[in-house]
Amino acid sequence: MNFKTYPFEKLNNLLQDITPNPNLEPLSLTIGEPQFSTPKFILDELNSKAYLLNKYPKSSGEPILRKGILTYLNNRFDLDLDSSQIIPIFGTREVLFNFPQFLLHNIKNPKMAFTNPFYQIYEGASIASRAEVIYLNLTPQNSFKPQIDEEELSRCHLVIINTPNNPTSSVMLIDELKKWVELALKYNFTLLNDECYIDLYLDKPLPSLLNASIEVGNSSFKNILVVNSISKRSSAPGLRSGFIAGDENILKEYMRYRTYVGCASPLPLQYASAKAWADQSHVDEFRAKYIKNFQIAKNILGVNPPLATFYIWLEVNNEIEFTKRLYREYNLKVIPGSFLGRDEEGRGFIRLALVYDEDKTREALNRLKKALNKEKI
Repeated sequence: MNFKTYPFEKLNNLLQDITPNPNLEPLSLTIGEPQFSTPKFILDELNSKAYLLNKYPKSSGEPILRKGILTYLNNRFDLDLDSSQIIPIFGTREVLFNFPQFLLHNIKNPKMAFTNPFYQIYEGASIASRAEVIYLNLTPQNSFKPQIDEEELSRCHLVIINTPNNPTSSVMLIDELKKWVELALKYNFTLLNDECYIDLYLDKPLPSLLNASIEVGNSSFKNILVVNSISKRSSAPGLRSGFIAGDENILKEYMRYRTYVGCASPLPLQYASAKAWADQSHVDEFRAKYIKNFQIAKNILGVNPPLATFYIWLEVNNEIEFTKRLYREYNLKVIPGSFLGRDEEGRGFIRLALVYDEDKTREALNRLKKALNKEKI
């Protein structure tokens, strides 16, 4: 399999011969990894269940974890799902990679569409699935939202959208999501929304694709799936806890496949995850931190906050040269947008992950502002 170089490896290669400014503390806004401590109640549950490491976990997930996820879906989205409509997963990364392989395996000449720029795993999955790729390009002209070309979509077997979006921070609201559900039914393709940032909204709670499915009368979620993760909402990426939910007919067969994959989460992690999924108050506390960071960014950079995520998709003149100069002169790392897309998408942008506390965020953005001011001279 000919996998492309991962964006962060490309960044390391780009910067390897550059000596950063030794007078400044190294700072990085590259990886979407929350830098806040995991809440104590989650850690306490993890520690108290450590004795369960002597047991094999079920591939289907323990009842307590399933209950925690169902509680989350009910509390957050007012969704009353059955246990057959969810599968706990070992983080969303593994599912976004292996689910397309499962779904497309028996299809001759499979076709897969996904947003561009994108989370690199989508591309890896398409390569592993030997799928023809149709890019849903996100541009300033379309407000970084995937545009609908019905002729192309009619040829697809799997379509992955990602709202709230990584890296552009764009958000599709309920009416836009409903159109996508209707297309999935009209052309009989599987539609999956990657919803990992859906709880990091800045103002009003955002709807799930499952809400949109119900609104168009597809209450059985035929052809509709979502994935979500605890990593961002709970500042607990190390728990590797997520879920896939929706069409139970697809999930029934996918569950059988997962039995062979062998990626069940250890029992202590499942119990800790169950506590995290069932609680919303700690998520509100993290959201407040990200809201504050965006206020800082607005004050320093003059950028308007997005509706969700902790990313800023910032336009610059030459993202490669700007990234190099930012590292060399200001000891600050960012990721060039072109490393996250194909066919020129992402060029002219950098992605900033505002995952630090207020002080480090302010310091990083002040350095960035100085670099931007130099660019204008």
